[in-house]
Amino acid sequence: MKIRRRIGISPTQQAWLVRAMQAILAAVVLAGALTGAVGTVTNAGIALAVTFLPAVLERRYTLTMDVGIVLWITTAMFLHAVGTLPLPFLDFASAYSSIWWYDHVTHALSSSLVAGVAYATTRAIDEHTKYIVMPPAFTFVYLLLFIVAFGVVWELLEFLIAEVAAAFGTAQVLTQYGLEDTALDLFYDILGGVLVAVFATAHLTDISDQLAARLDARRAR
Repeated sequence: MKIRRRIGISPTQQAWLVRAMQAILAAVVLAGALTGAVGTVTNAGIALAVTFLPAVLERRYTLTMDVGIVLWITTAMFLHAVGTLPLPFLDFASAYSSIWWYDHVTHALSSSLVAGVAYATTRAIDEHTKYIVMPPAFTFVYLLLFIVAFGVVWELLEFLIAEVAAAFGTAQVLTQYGLEDTALDLFYDILGGVLVAVFATAHLTDISDQLAARLDARRAR
């Protein structure tokens, strides 16, 4: 997969970007822990953990990912975590609450990751067994429906966390800004799913093939 040609930077530069964002996330977790900011520690900690998932999968299951995909995952996690922080140049407000388009970008990126996982897994199962056949048109519709369902569950989770935090007087890890915001979130979730449905074949086929090979190897035992 030639992501380098598409975004104009070399694999080495992409790897450095990943490491830089991980270092910033680690610093945010440390700062949050020192100041007792539970929401900051939770958001940045989970984001940091997810950025190491590709390395864990490679070490434990020999599932290798192109550095461009790792950068994609890390960028989505980084933007979400940073978006919750009170920033000096925004008068100590968060990017989520101060920049109108920020939430839309992070939702599109996050939903594209979910759609990517769904596509890679589904295609691997399709390649692995003759009992499941998923034509391209069906796969496209399936990804969109999957993303919509996941988006609805996520919005319900945001609402539940906000209500629990309000009831117990604790920090809100996730925040919901109303019905209009929820509708826009779902729209950008779908947009992220559409992008993956259109471009996934070119960029996620290798991961699907690796997953299918592991399934074949397990069946052969």
